[in-house]
Amino acid sequence: MQKTCSFFGHRKIKYTISLRNRVKNAIVNLIEHFGVSVFLFGSRSEFDTLCHEIVTDLRDKYPHIKRKAYTCRSETCTLENEREKWEEIYSHFEKRPVTLLGVEEEVEHKTKYTAGKAQYVERNQAMIDGSDYCLFYYNPCYQPPRRKYSKHSIGDYQPKSGTQLAFDYANQRKRAGKELTIINVCEEVDEN
Repeated sequence: MQKTCSFFGHRKIKYTISLRNRVKNAIVNLIEHFGVSVFLFGSRSEFDTLCHEIVTDLRDKYPHIKRKAYTCRSETCTLENEREKWEEIYSHFEKRPVTLLGVEEEVEHKTKYTAGKAQYVERNQAMIDGSDYCLFYYNPCYQPPRRKYSKHSIGDYQPKSGTQLAFDYANQRKRAGKELTIINVCEEVDEN
């Protein structure tokens, strides 16, 4: 049976060589010692992009590993066998080199077209439910920017972090008996 790992992290991260090395070492460890061969990607966060780059680079050494994208309504992915063609088209259109993230499979979870604002939350939960391992970049001190209640509202509110929601859900599933290993590669604590 294939073992699966999903990735979750804040939209913006503090990129360092140390972080890249921690993530790469964690992924290599999952492949070599725990039999993980399928990696699930979801959001457009900087952490997801970092993980995708690392997994893609590791495919040279581990050609059996696969990348799957769980997409929401406003997201798309490029299948690896079509990536070069689409990069050429977009590069010609944009008049600059465009690099697209390639995957071997796209997964459209059952609420992709019916979920409202919670589509990312539901997609992340589906990824967690389909995973044996979850690799997080989660800083418990992180707060997303405040938002207005509506376009015309003078009041605002503090939204919850999607990464925190995913982290909490993964821990709830684990406490409920799901076989799940949670790895957090964020070592920093935000000063704010």
